[in-house]
Amino acid sequence: MKNRIITISREFGSGGRTVGKIAAQKLGVPCYDQELIREIAGQSGFTEDYVAEQSECTRHGNWIANAFSEGSLGGFSNQDYLWIVQRKVILKLAQEESCVIVGRCADYILGKEADCLRVFIHADPAKRAERIVKVYGETGELPEKRVRDKDRRRAAYYQFYTDMKWGEARNYHIALDSGALGIEKCAELITSLY
Repeated sequence: MKNRIITISREFGSGGRTVGKIAAQKLGVPCYDQELIREIAGQSGFTEDYVAEQSECTRHGNWIANAFSEGSLGGFSNQDYLWIVQRKVILKLAQEESCVIVGRCADYILGKEADCLRVFIHADPAKRAERIVKVYGETGELPEKRVRDKDRRRAAYYQFYTDMKWGEARNYHIALDSGALGIEKCAELITSLY
């Protein structure tokens, strides 16, 4: 029997990471987010900070620009190498145990490899901007701009490596608005579907 996996894709500032952790705790399964970064760093030889920044975002906010960026033609870029390691780590986790995996294109990587509930967490941009200031303590640039830029980079990364549109409903089993429903209710709905 295949392990049961929940993948959480999320807009920046939507609380998707927290939703994943709460759902995992309620289900008594591990949640992989920062732990995934540590594992990818260990296997790739890159630092955790580098992996956190590079393994989910492209240098450019446009997937076409990323395709023609330095190191992408004629060989593997560091990001390509991280993608290969990331894919290997996620597939191994899904084979070993039921769990929740946050981000890192896990929904696409697992595809038909696991019994996988694919979730997308989103919220109104104003609520997300407020959250990144209150919860994450981000104060460097305008929160609205930070949310837009991070989402644009995630979308470009997702499209570049999956050839699918990030956040598009057909790519997920369920999309939940954490701004309207709340973090706890999103986790509750996910666990009931699991």
